[in-house]
Amino acid sequence: MADRKFLTSMKKTFFHEFIPSKVEEVCQVNNASWVIIRELVEIRDIYSAPTIDLEDPWQIKKKIIHNEIILGKLVISFLEMFEYILRHWKLDMAKSLTNGYEVCVNIWDITEENDPKKYEGESVCFRKLYNDHEYSLSCMRLFNDRRLNVGDEIALYWDPRSSSVMFKLLSQIYA
Repeated sequence: MADRKFLTSMKKTFFHEFIPSKVEEVCQVNNASWVIIRELVEIRDIYSAPTIDLEDPWQIKKKIIHNEIILGKLVISFLEMFEYILRHWKLDMAKSLTNGYEVCVNIWDITEENDPKKYEGESVCFRKLYNDHEYSLSCMRLFNDRRLNVGDEIALYWDPRSSSVMFKLLSQIYA
């Protein structure tokens, strides 16, 4: 266990309000619309949080697809976002993202371990996609600097120590 770092984190999940309050019941009687609301909350997970194996920390691995190249945005699934990234964020930051706001982050490209490169600023951010099941990580400069192509394999993880996304190019298909 010496090669694993255990992190304390809180799982983020949506709480759906299905039972109307008294005010909302009155709205229903008056034929006014009542909308089921959801709110992002933190809960203690009954399972332990995913650990970061310091020998192989890459929790998100994927191959680049055509749309990601064109837009300069990596698509991250809902499950990966909630399980490996949002659980390490503060609740207010996670709520901003799930409510549709961009959240700027830092990305460290550590493909060349002796020469890591930091990407930061307003052009490096997470955003919820319109389908509500995926998130995107924008970083056009990283795409251009690494000359990413369709089929290239990359890996990511959120580093809670530096509050940054760590990026690594695992294999590249030259076009």
